[in-house]
Amino acid sequence: MGFSLGLVGLPNSGKTTVFNALSNLNAEAHPYPFCTIDPNVGIVEVPDERLEILGRLLKPEKLTPTTVQFVDVAGLVEGAHKGEGLGNRFLSHIRALDAYAHVVRFFGGSVPHIYDTIDPIRDMEVVETEIVISDLEIVEERLRRLEKLPKSVGKEALRRIKDLLEAGALPIKKELGEEELKVAASLNLITVKPFFVIANVGEDRIGSPDVLEFRRRLEERGIKVVEVSAKLERELAELPKEERLLYMQQYGIERMAIEEVIRTGYEVLGLVTFYTIVGKEVRAWTVRRNTPCQKAAGKIHSDMERGFIKAEVVSFDDFVTAGSEAQARDRGLVRIEGKDYLVKDGDILRIRFSA
Repeated sequence: MGFSLGLVGLPNSGKTTVFNALSNLNAEAHPYPFCTIDPNVGIVEVPDERLEILGRLLKPEKLTPTTVQFVDVAGLVEGAHKGEGLGNRFLSHIRALDAYAHVVRFFGGSVPHIYDTIDPIRDMEVVETEIVISDLEIVEERLRRLEKLPKSVGKEALRRIKDLLEAGALPIKKELGEEELKVAASLNLITVKPFFVIANVGEDRIGSPDVLEFRRRLEERGIKVVEVSAKLERELAELPKEERLLYMQQYGIERMAIEEVIRTGYEVLGLVTFYTIVGKEVRAWTVRRNTPCQKAAGKIHSDMERGFIKAEVVSFDDFVTAGSEAQARDRGLVRIEGKDYLVKDGDILRIRFSA
């Protein structure tokens, strides 16, 4: 099912509340550790202004957005790599994801903190350390096996990865070469997965100096930060649209945080959206950036990939300017592309294939 993005962090960091705000599901949230042993999974529609514009322009009977799978992974604690708090099980859940968002707590209130005090930097370092140590153990075990062999592919790459993990600073992916990335991927290391941070703030701390300083420090490390007041977001999602807009104005919120979270998830995963117009349906699809057209066709249906002949392509901007597919053709805005064409964000595709 599509692309999966997990929510990780300490217990009681607000992961499940963020999950509920994003997915609008009623996942269980209790103020004590490890209530979420099996991950909660939600399929979230991706907010898409371009799809809405196509809907207004073409007035199809069906408008189908693309989706992303969000996974609420149970909280990690210090010692998770040794099994503390069922940590090994939870770490395996993270390894199964395409990317993750680290939820860091800024809010106070009556919900107890596992370490009694609110300290976002400390909390983030605890989770990062557990992830790094877990990966380091995997790399060291593989190296022990390879050291017995006089010649072995990947030994030097593993040593380089080991050195970076021992240095302890995430993310390490940008420091790795192509061969090293292949080795890391073969071991399913968490430390090379794309990730970003969600600063979960109270309603009274939106845009506060400590949150801004936290963002600055992380962005210096190349880590993106999204500020979310999860409790407020969930309350807003339950309101009628007009009333919701009034509350958003009151708190200076221009758009629901779900949009920024998904957009940032898209960015760290390197995803693009393309569209199809078939019959009375306009539909959005998600693929990784630089996906060949034939492979993208397989996202729609496997028969299209196997029998791919060509694709008729028009950009979203050109389509909207022309006003219709017929007008786009008349103006010469529709291009014929082959199987190796790399799909661009906003492309509208019509796939020609043999059954």
